[in-house]
This record gives sequence, structure tokens and C-alpha cells, in this order.
Amino acid sequence: MKVSLNTADWLSNVDLTKIGVDTLIQKIGAQLGAVEEVTHWGPRYDGIVVAKVVGCVQHPNADKLRVCTIDDGGVTQNVARNNEGYVEVVCGAPNAREGIIVAWLPPGSTVPSSIGKDPFVLGARELRGVVSNGMLGSPKELGIGDDHSGILEINPAEVRKELIVPGSPFKKLYSLDDVIIDCENKMFTHRPDCFGTLGVARELAGIQQLKFRSPGWYTEEAHFENAAKGNELSYGVKNELIELVPRYMLVGIANVKIGPSPIWLQAYLSRVGIRPINNIVDTTNYIMMITGQPLHAFDFDKVAKNGDAQIIIRSPKKDETITLLDGKTITPREEAIMICNEDKPIALGGVMGGGNSEIDENTKNILIECANFNMYNVRRTSMEHGIFTEAVTRLNKGQSPWQCPVVLAKAIEMVLQVSPGAEVGGKPADSKHIKHEHQSVKISAEFVNERLGSNLTLKDIEKLLENVEFKITTVPADKHRLHVMAPFWRMDIELPEDIVEEIGRLHGYSLLPTNLPARSAKAAPHNELLSLKTEIRTILAEAGANEVVTYSFVHGALLKKVGQPAEEAYAIRNALSPDLQYYRLSLTPSLLDKVNMNLRAGYDEFALFELNRTHIRSRGLTDEKVPKELNMLSLVYTANDKTAPEGAAFYQARKYLEFLTHKLGITPRLESLSEEPTDAVYKPFDWKRSASVTDVATGTYIGIIGEYRSEVRAGLKLPIHSAGFELSQDAFLAARKPLAYTVSSRFPSQSQDLTLETPAAVRFNTLVHALEDELKTANQEHGYTIKTEAQNIYRPDELKLRYTFRITISHFERTLVTAEVNALLDNVAAGLKARLPVERI
Repeated sequence: MKVSLNTADWLSNVDLTKIGVDTLIQKIGAQLGAVEEVTHWGPRYDGIVVAKVVGCVQHPNADKLRVCTIDDGGVTQNVARNNEGYVEVVCGAPNAREGIIVAWLPPGSTVPSSIGKDPFVLGARELRGVVSNGMLGSPKELGIGDDHSGILEINPAEVRKELIVPGSPFKKLYSLDDVIIDCENKMFTHRPDCFGTLGVARELAGIQQLKFRSPGWYTEEAHFENAAKGNELSYGVKNELIELVPRYMLVGIANVKIGPSPIWLQAYLSRVGIRPINNIVDTTNYIMMITGQPLHAFDFDKVAKNGDAQIIIRSPKKDETITLLDGKTITPREEAIMICNEDKPIALGGVMGGGNSEIDENTKNILIECANFNMYNVRRTSMEHGIFTEAVTRLNKGQSPWQCPVVLAKAIEMVLQVSPGAEVGGKPADSKHIKHEHQSVKISAEFVNERLGSNLTLKDIEKLLENVEFKITTVPADKHRLHVMAPFWRMDIELPEDIVEEIGRLHGYSLLPTNLPARSAKAAPHNELLSLKTEIRTILAEAGANEVVTYSFVHGALLKKVGQPAEEAYAIRNALSPDLQYYRLSLTPSLLDKVNMNLRAGYDEFALFELNRTHIRSRGLTDEKVPKELNMLSLVYTANDKTAPEGAAFYQARKYLEFLTHKLGITPRLESLSEEPTDAVYKPFDWKRSASVTDVATGTYIGIIGEYRSEVRAGLKLPIHSAGFELSQDAFLAARKPLAYTVSSRFPSQSQDLTLETPAAVRFNTLVHALEDELKTANQEHGYTIKTEAQNIYRPDELKLRYTFRITISHFERTLVTAEVNALLDNVAAGLKARLPVERI
């Protein structure tokens, strides 16, 4: 971002360079950010003076040359003069004539446009028999424009009268005694207002403890009196992408005359690295450099159909192409923003205009666009097509939509100035769909000082913020706090901490104490959740699973693929990347997204797990009004279809679950789901092939285990043999019991197999839970130690299933005999038959 100190000073109501340029640059580096380069423009114009052509005659020996006699007020030393004190210069410019005011480069001066390349130092030399003392400069040679067709004619109407006296330093005319500071763009990434000179000027005042006031045209309500009188042009806006284009303003101006810009405008643009083009385009570029808000001008007659220009903002059509201003023809990406008329695209929204609506020398009527585009969309479109413009640099930082009216009003005013005879063609069209509203932030001196280590009073804080145009109010009932309202161009202020950061920077980080904060030497209290996570990691790693850590944010497309509703997720306004749009609702989608890439890398069978936090809107907010954090554990097991083990993937995931819960001292109960659940966490799972997980002892709900829906497998390219679980770490904490040492009986145990036949409709879990209940009931009076283990499942026919369980029984006081074991199992079988359609085989 190149900043002209002369322009910043001119925009200010205070003297920004009073402390000296070098000191100011040091403060910028300390309190704003890195300075990449400082260019002093004044020295390149040393020796160049304003002169008047008092005589101009044809060269005696050359048809295309003239001999000009100039008056420099006699200020230049060591140059040959005639009897009247004037100097002769040979000039080949077709516009050289008597009476004009020019820029004279005397012998010994350097041509400004050659500085930084191969400096060309002028001398007095003979041209066809006449000595020429230096030269008369063209705009291109003077480095203030692109025109080399003739010498610069200084227009007295464009400069102050006292500056065009012969002999005056030329550098004073167009603020050429300037210093250009090139600030690193990264330092302003979160400050779109500082991509305009006005924003930087405000910050320069703030860091010097000076009270800045923006020009009235920028802060006062925009008025379009001229527009109210105009009815020359017919135009309108139809916005089909209100989420991506929250504001789009358009105004028509009739009877414009295309020509060169005033020299002061060309000189300014040249200093900040923008090539002057014509009075209309230069005006839009100038306002962009001042405010940070890009503008674009269309040729009305190229856009209009039957005299009516209807601008349509839409997505690209299939195979649609557009040729841009740089001559490049592209097929826009599907998500690009297209600015179109009724027939065709005329601009790539927020990136570059189209060649079919370009302003040229024949343009008579124009449309000026002032719009706000989604910064992530602009960034992605720019990156995909390799188009990087000054407009992209600003719009991909998130400009404020609230400044569009004042910027457009200023553009109208300037166009009418640079194109005499032009008239406003009608009232501005305004497609306005802004969701962001500035809110007052409350802050106390105690809150600020605790975080900065400072000793600021409320008065100190108020002054610092008011210097950069924050609005401060106090409420008698809340006298210990300030109510701070950020100005409309500050889109980054939302939290009290944002205000603290602002205060620290404006006050000066170097003034803050450098003492390290005191720390207690006491041991940190035991963190049960942290210990649980460590334990889970160890257990699952022992089981052969691999831990991964994925982003806490996901793209909306991933939520859609797994069936989770985006409206349940918290959207991120200032996302680090367009791929990270939402806080995730569960960990499972993030793990599933990593399965296919690992299969393609050659891993045929594996399990991935992650311990992390999730956020769901329906879970509500904490007392501090922030989203509740859910501590979750997710595991995904998968195997390539060619190498998958026999049986359903569900049972592989269950092995991991049972291994984990056993080590944690939890006895899980798996219950089949009777209907499709509505909770977002369950959405990736096939509810007919899934089960809820609860703790047998406490009844605490822990989570879900199961296989994934066919749509999820297809969307994420998962093998059929995939399953997993999503469990609550907090539920583990509530349900777990520390593992205790169990003394083994010194008497031998008895083992018997119990085979039960049930209809195929009876679920395995139902039978297991009933068996456990009956064993518990039958054992109430005996004190046996009983262990149950499923051994086999056999299907004698299509309607029946046979399950074999091995029952191992022992006692701490005696050796059991077969008869009492048989009696126990007979009672269990009878109890089961009374509860379920089951027969003992």
C-alpha cells in the first residue's frame, strides 16, 4: 500500500509531518507495521523550474524544430543568456509556442523519468547549429503522466498563482516534493480502511496523539441533489446474489467528454504506482486510493439495450466466457460473481471489468459502480484465474458497505469537475442487503489496564479513541465504563478485546511496562479431562488406532455430504480460508474426509481417531454468552473391500469400543435405535445399523456407534466396510470407575455353554441384556462370580437363529459341583423364556 504523505497531510485537519518524516516512519514501524520502502520524490525534480516561453521561432536548419526563448526569472546559474536575460532551448514538440508556461530542465539536471533506470543528465549542446540549454519536459519525461506527444503546458487554473512565477521550483506545483511510504500489505489485512490514504492519515494522527477529523464529504450523510434533477439515462440493478453482494450502487452520468486528467491527478496516480488513462478512469482510481473503496465505470451505450441499462448480478452460465480489460478471455469459475446486462457478462465482479463495456475516446455516457462484494469469493476468483488488481487487493479485505453512498457521491462530484458539461443521469440505484450492524462495546479502565499492564484512566482511553473518530458515550448509571461505538469504516471492532488492542497500539507499545507477570510456584491442580484424554490416546494407540488432528472448521459442502444441517453450525464471518466456513458439529465428518486419501496412499485397513471440541447451536450458550464446547471422541474404522475381514464393519468398531471402555472401567450397553434420530451428531450414521451407547452402571448416555449411510459413503468415496463411533468425553468422566484389583478365587471354576434359539427378529443385544439380567437375578442369593462370553451364532433356517454363550462360574468359598451350576442355568433359561420367545437347545 503506497501512501503519499502530501496527500495524507492535505486530507488531515492536523500537521502529520510536524515531527519530521524520519521520526514519523519510525512510529509507523513501531505502532502500525512494517515499512517496505520510502521514496523521496522531491530530489528528482531538483533544479527543474517553472518558465514562460517568451519567444518561439522556427529553427533555421530544421523543419521540425523550434527555438524557444524562455524566462526563468534569472534563478538558474551557470547558463548562457541573451541580452534580455532569457535562455534559448531547442524543442521539437508540436505544441511549443509563445506565451505558454512550461517546466524547464536546465543543464545539469536529471530527467525524472530516467531516475531508477539509467539516469540521463542534461547539458548544453548544439542542435543543427543552435545551442540548446537543457530541455522543456513532457509529462512522460517529468514522470507525471504517460503523454509524450508534446511538452507539458502548465494550466494556471490548476495551480496556485504564486507557484507559477518564472523561476519557481517545479516540484511545488503538483505536490511533487512528496514522500511515498510503501507499507507492507499484510499489516493492514484486518484493516480494509487503511487501504486508502484517508485511513492511513487517521492512523498517523492517532499514533501522534492528534485528534483527526475526516473530510465532511466522507462522514456526513451522502446527498445526491444533482442526481435528483437528472433523468437523462435509464438504468437499474437486479441482484440475484444478495449473500455475495450485500450492496451494489449504480449511477449514470450523461454527456461526458473523455480526455486527459488534470496534471495534478495524473501526478498523484503516477507517484502511487497507477498509470493515468483518462479523466473518468483516473477519477475512479483516485477515489479508490483515497478511501480504499474500488469503483468501476462502464460505457452506458455499450451496456444499454434500447436505451435502458439493466445491470444483473448473477452466477455464470454454463460454458459462458468473458474477455476482460487486459484482453484475457476466461471461463469464470462456477461460484464467480458476474455483472451482466440482459445479454452478456460485462464484468467479473470485484476483480476486473470486461472489454465489451470499456470506457474509450468515443464514450458519451457512463455508469459508475460502487459495490461491496464477499471478500472470500473475490479472493478465490482472483486466485483461480490469476488476476491480481488494485480492486482485488482492497475488496478481498472486506470493505465496509456503509461507505458506498459517500464514495459514490464524491465520484459524481469529481466527474462533473473533470468533465465540464457532464450531467447526472438519474438517482443512484441501490441494492442494499447488509446484515452487519455496528454494536456499542462497553469497556472499563480496569479491563484495559489488566490486559495491557498500563495505568490509563477513562479520560486517557476516551481521548485515544476519539482521536481516531470512535464515538464515546457515558451513562450515569454505568459511570465506570465507556460505551464505545466504532465508526462505519471499522468492520473489525466487535469485542472489548478489540478495543484494548486499539488502545495499546495508539498509546504506544513501547510505553507499556515490560515486567513479566507473576506466576505461582504451586503445582497445577489435577485436570481430570486432560488425564482422560491422555489415557484414551494410550489405550486406542495400544489397540492399533492412529490419532489425527483436523481443523475445527469445515466447509459447508462437507456438512452437506454427511447430511448435517448448516443452520445448526456457527458460521465464521472472518474465516481463515473459504474452505473453513463453519464450526463443525461433530468430529466424524472430519475423519471420514481423511479416509479416501489414506486408502489411495496404500493403507488397506486402519482406524483413525480424534479428541477435540465441537459446537452445536441447539446446545445453547454459556453464562459468558459464548457457544458451549462439547468434548468429543470419534473413531472411524475402515478396510479396503478386497482385504476387509469377514463380518460387518460394525463389529470391528465395537471391538475398539469395548477395548477402550474395559480399560476405562466402563461397562457399555448398546441399544438399537427404534427410529431415525434428529440430532445432527447422528446424521452421518445409518440408524438401522447403529446403536446408542450407555453406561450399564449409571445409565449415562455416552454416544453412538454404527455404520454410515450409503449417501455418506458415496459422497466421501468410503468402502462399504466402514464404521465408527462418536462419544462424549464428559460422559466418560461421569461414568468411569477406577480399575480395582480383583482377587481370584482359589477354587476352580465351572464353565458350561448355553445355546439359545430365537426367532430371527429378536435382536442380539436384546437377548444379551436379558441374559445378563437373569444371571444377576439368579445369583442374588449365591455370591457367584459369573463371566459371560458370546461364542457362536448359527442360522438353522431363515426364520431362526441360535446363539451360544459360555458361562463361567466360580465361588470364593468352595468348589462348585455340576448340579448347582445346572440348576442356576435352568433357572436362567426359564426366566429368559418368560421374557422372550426363546428356547434352550
